[in-house]
Amino acid sequence: MATLILSVIGSDRPGLTQALADAVLSAGGNWLESHLSRLGGLYVGSVRVELAPDRVEALRAAVTSVDVQGLDVRIAPALEDTGETGEVVSFSLVGQDRPGIVRQVTGALTVLDVNIDAFETRISAEPYSGAPLFHLEARLRLPAGVTAQDVQMALEAISGEIMVDISLTREEAG
Repeated sequence: MATLILSVIGSDRPGLTQALADAVLSAGGNWLESHLSRLGGLYVGSVRVELAPDRVEALRAAVTSVDVQGLDVRIAPALEDTGETGEVVSFSLVGQDRPGIVRQVTGALTVLDVNIDAFETRISAEPYSGAPLFHLEARLRLPAGVTAQDVQMALEAISGEIMVDISLTREEAG
């Protein structure tokens, strides 16, 4: 079986997910997992599908009809699962929004060679003042020799500078 990643972006409107699902099914594919959302007024995301290798061109043809509906769909082969190992931690951060938070957090993680498995951010309004609050949720995979405490210390070192509260929780590797 061939495993492919479909990257999608386009003007948001009802029916786009169904149109994409129709294209996958018409090519004989199986929809395995996805991350789809409305972001900045656009419909964006990714879908992992599986289908017979001789049906890949049928999928490419099927998504052209979705492209016509205003959704840009790109197809790329998925990479083999490398069976990654290492401790996994969940990381969350909340603080007053300001430019540079993501840059500083990812910089601290990069120095430790930590891999980001999942990363999500959003803005909300602070309950009393209405000021913008920045929220970050991430799933981190630690390399050999790096502990959750090492990550905690690196992030705490920048938390005062960027005025945020952080939390790390260990997960089961998987």
